[in-house]
Amino acid sequence: MSAGEQVHRGTWTMEARAENVLRTLPVDVGTGTGALTVTLDYPHRAGVLDLGLLGPAGDFRGWSGGARDTFTVTETWATPGYLPGPLTAGTWQVLLRLHRVPPQGLPYDVRARTGPRALAAPATAVPPPLAAGERRPRRSLPAPDGATWRAGDLHAHTVHSDGALTIDELARTAAAEGLDFLAVTDHNTVSHHPWLAAAGSRHGVTLLPGQEVTTDLGHANVFGDTGWIDFRAPADAWLAQAETGGGLLSVNHPLADDCAWELPFVRRPRHAEVWHHTWTDRRHGAPLAWARAWRDDVVPLGGSDFHHPAQGRPVGAPTTWVLCEDGTAQGVLAGLAAGRTAVSAAPDAPVLLRYGDQLLALDADGTVLVRPDGRRLVVRGEAVWLPAAGEGIHRLETHTCEVAALCT
Repeated sequence: MSAGEQVHRGTWTMEARAENVLRTLPVDVGTGTGALTVTLDYPHRAGVLDLGLLGPAGDFRGWSGGARDTFTVTETWATPGYLPGPLTAGTWQVLLRLHRVPPQGLPYDVRARTGPRALAAPATAVPPPLAAGERRPRRSLPAPDGATWRAGDLHAHTVHSDGALTIDELARTAAAEGLDFLAVTDHNTVSHHPWLAAAGSRHGVTLLPGQEVTTDLGHANVFGDTGWIDFRAPADAWLAQAETGGGLLSVNHPLADDCAWELPFVRRPRHAEVWHHTWTDRRHGAPLAWARAWRDDVVPLGGSDFHHPAQGRPVGAPTTWVLCEDGTAQGVLAGLAAGRTAVSAAPDAPVLLRYGDQLLALDADGTVLVRPDGRRLVVRGEAVWLPAAGEGIHRLETHTCEVAALCT
C-alpha cells in the first residue's frame, strides 16, 4: 500500500460537547499497512481535546488523553499509551474527548497517515539501579508470622499517560524512597503493563499493574492485570470486570476539584483513596466524612498521584502499608483485597496498624487515637498497644487535630 494522508477538519462547539463528549473520526487502513500515525492540532490555550484510537472492530488500541498530540502504531512498537499489533485492514476510529470547549468553539485538524513500512522504534534509555547507599532504608514493622507490612504508593503515572518519567525511571524513584511496591496507574490505558515486571525486577521494587479509569465525572483505579477497562461504560461495569479479572477497584480522590466522584454504583466498592495528595490541610475533615458516608467498612488507601519530580512531592507521600504474605504483585493484591491496609504521611512517619481487636501506634508519641465510636485515647510512647472499636476508620491525630495516620 502506498502512503496516504486522511484529514478531518472542523470546529467543536459547546452544543456538540453537551450532546456527546466522546466523538470518533474514521480512518481507513488498507491491506499491507505497516504504520499509522495520527496528529491532532488545535489551539491549546482555548480548550482541551483528549486523543485515543480504536481498531476496526472497536477494539482498544490506545489513549493519551490531553498529554499528546501525535502517536504512531506499528505491529512491533507503538507510542507509549498505545498498543502495538497488527494493523488490520478496515475502518479505524480516532477517538476524541471534548474535555474543554469554549463558547466560541474549538477548531481542530486531525491528520492520519498510513504507510507500508514500519518506522524504527525510538530508543529509550534505561537508568541503572541505585547503589545501596542511594536508597532510603526500608522500614520494618511488627507483623504476624508469615506476613510482612510492605510500604507502597497506589497512584502514579508514567510517559504512558501524562507522567514525565519512563517506567524504569519511576521504579528507580520508588526504590530511592524505600518503597516495596508501586502501582502504575496510567490514564485509560494498559500499554505499560507488559513492561512492569522487568522494570521492577531491575530496580528492586514490585510494580503493580493498574489503570486510572478517567472520566469527567470521576476517576477510579483498577489494580491487577484485568485487561483494559472501557471508561465509556458505566462504573458498575468497571467494578464487575475488575473483580472478574482478579483485581479490585478503588474510587480515587473523591473530593478533588474538578475530578471529584459523581458516578453512581449499584454496589459501592469497598476501597477508596481517602488520603490523596490534595488533602493538603489534614485538619479538614471532609475526606473522613465522605468515607464514613460511603461504607461503614471502607478500606482507606493512599495515593501520591505522582506525575513528575517538579511537582514537589515524592512517591510514597502518602504511603499505603499492606500486610502481605509475599511481596509479589499478587501478594500485594491479596492483602489489598483482604483490607489489610494502613496509611501514613511518608514511609518513616507515624503509623497505626491493626491486629485483630488491637491497634499498634508506632513512632506516634503525643498523638491521639480517634476510634470510629468517637472515643479518644492519648498515645504515650513510641510503640503503644490500644483497643480497636469494630469496623471503620481509626486515625491518629496531632494536638492540632491534623490526621497523622489511618487504618481500618
